[in-house]
Amino acid sequence: MSERTQKAPAFRRILLTGGNGFVGGYLAPALFAAFPAAEGLLLRRPGTAGCPAGWALAEAEIFDREAVAAIVARFEPDLVVHLAAQASIGEATVSAEATWRVNFDGSFALASACARAAPSVTLFFVSSSEVYGRSFLSGSVSEDAPLQPMNAYARSKAAAEQVFADVLPAEARLIVVRSFNHTGPGQDERFVLPSFAAQIARIEAHRQPPEIRVGNLDAERDFLDVRDVCRAYVALIKAAPALRAHSVFNVSSGSSRSVRSLLEILSSQSSTCFEAVVDDTRLRPVEIPNAVGRNDLLRAAVGWRPIHPIDETLAALLQEAREKTV
Repeated sequence: MSERTQKAPAFRRILLTGGNGFVGGYLAPALFAAFPAAEGLLLRRPGTAGCPAGWALAEAEIFDREAVAAIVARFEPDLVVHLAAQASIGEATVSAEATWRVNFDGSFALASACARAAPSVTLFFVSSSEVYGRSFLSGSVSEDAPLQPMNAYARSKAAAEQVFADVLPAEARLIVVRSFNHTGPGQDERFVLPSFAAQIARIEAHRQPPEIRVGNLDAERDFLDVRDVCRAYVALIKAAPALRAHSVFNVSSGSSRSVRSLLEILSSQSSTCFEAVVDDTRLRPVEIPNAVGRNDLLRAAVGWRPIHPIDETLAALLQEAREKTV
């Protein structure tokens, strides 16, 4: 079953943070297509590049309270889509202060600005499945599972969820999505599957010895194509008026795959041979063997299901890596 037909809310002004990042590259045009009558404003970090077609541009550090407050007061958005984040768990381990500044202080600045200048806003916050942490040790998680984050990234995301719930006024609408692993062309090599694809492409081009540096291949994760994730986001935003004032949804496939099995698929899509070599720098200090999420609430709310097979996603990653390596 595909997404149910929803009459899109008449949003007039959409503020998108982080729209020039990996997910934003897919979500910004999807929002533009879903709400063609709306005025779109992309909030971008100074010194960074990229602004999707059809979007106006504002520049500010997301954690700069005065700058964010001024932008929100001037634009008066009725929909805010908050993607901006320090998204690499590996970086969060070594740069916890910067992670908290972006993920928590940035969310606080945005919540405060909306509370003052856009109190009736619909705020769509992209959190993370990482907030569940140790709850994964009990099996697949639903949205009512305890939040037991295990790293700085996850703790900052869990705290940001709470700050939006506490600071936004009663007339605001808050939609939180806890997204599981997602990938696709455009994601950088800090993430496991683009890293594998890039290394294979370099081996094929004889620019790297036939060895792939890997972390824990036995870890099992719930993977989605970024296009399916963005379809879920747009479907939920369209359904916003019918949702509870504070709603939380897992965006997940409902099943997990080992990282090893995904590397094997990539290997089958290449004619080259290589050996997987464990790199200690790619191993996390605390590892959850299996992380999978239930998506019953999302399916019930909008009729969503993933439609892009993982083999297709991996093939696209590998093709992009080959094009970059030429």
